[in-house]
Amino acid sequence: MHELRVATEIIEIVCKEMERRKLSGLKEVGLRLGALSGFDAGALSFSFEAAVMDTPLDGAKLNIEQVPVKGTCRSCGKDFEVNEFVFICPHCGSTEIDMTQGDELDIVYLVEDK
Repeated sequence: MHELRVATEIIEIVCKEMERRKLSGLKEVGLRLGALSGFDAGALSFSFEAAVMDTPLDGAKLNIEQVPVKGTCRSCGKDFEVNEFVFICPHCGSTEIDMTQGDELDIVYLVEDK
């Protein structure tokens, strides 16, 4: 299960940031997860919940914002959202596409437990 490895890495990164900011506890960790990241949001959330036990993040929740795939067509220049992983411009039919979002796996915020 790759999600457990990723959850563990998120915890390690967040613990280092907590130490740097001198935070004693967190209520929430915000994560942006792209549709092309290869990770299942439910499995990642479950893995995080299990992995935070007995760490400085014990009790913290992982808030996952799922990010859709978007692109810009190189032929007509229009931006669009990719639906059902069909990488064809809906405006001109071109397959010449630059992906602009959808592969994110970013920690975006921490909410301190006061």
